Amino acid sequence: MEERKITLVDDDQTLEFYVVEETKLNGANYLLVTDAEDDCYILKDMSGAEEADALYEFVEDEDELEGLMKIFAELLDDVDLEKQ
Repeated sequence: MEERKITLVDDDQTLEFYVVEETKLNGANYLLVTDAEDDCYILKDMSGAEEADALYEFVEDEDELEGLMKIFAELLDDVDLEKQ
């Protein structure tokens, strides 16, 4: 399996993550990512369909996180996911 990385850049910092899994729900793309310390996060693509670059934001809504964690847990049957 090919290792995939994603780099998030804003005015203050640059963060690099490894993509563990991805899914699409209600027309939105989501990534389950991990950092060098093995913390997991869920990112949501907020860019429009016509935009060339993806614009990812951390999912912070508790209900959305809970639902997505269940989906990713099913996709990664042998991985224990904990909310960060």
